[in-house]
Amino acid sequence: MIRLYAAFDEVWWAARLNLLWFLGTLAGGVVLGVGPATVAAYTLARRHAQGESFSPWRAFFAAYRREFRRGSLLVLPLAVCFLVTTNVVVLLLLAVITAYLLPMYVHFDLRVRDCLPKASLFAITRPASSVVLLFALLAVAFAVSRLPFLLPTLAVGGWIQLNTWLVLRFFAENEALLLAKGN
Repeated sequence: MIRLYAAFDEVWWAARLNLLWFLGTLAGGVVLGVGPATVAAYTLARRHAQGESFSPWRAFFAAYRREFRRGSLLVLPLAVCFLVTTNVVVLLLLAVITAYLLPMYVHFDLRVRDCLPKASLFAITRPASSVVLLFALLAVAFAVSRLPFLLPTLAVGGWIQLNTWLVLRFFAENEALLLAKGN
């Protein structure tokens, strides 16, 4: 029963994160809102994955305001790349790099310009983890293609939470490997 409650709690969390992301995106007129909304959602997902207790609404809009400029600088170029890229292999590679980049940005104290090279390197040097991320993304995309109501209700928040949870584990595994090599 406790596991069922925990599963429903995660679904409820993903739905709230989804709603916050959509509201933040719309608040910025979509183009100016998608960057800070995405960074704010990833910030909350990281905090949630680490077991922090916080007010989602207050924390989201505080992060949204704080990251408005940098979030736009980080996300808008990626969004443009996704829109203009027609090669499927390049799209998949870009998706994997982005899957590392956003949790990396909110987890580590990095400048915006340092995130893309570091995320690219991590994606290339961790092929098994990259395949897991790609599989998870394709699973979410498949679910949305079969059940379109998931997009406005759960898919974005669910992906952000799943992506953050996975990548934080990959980062912890990487840190442990680096620590073991150092000893």
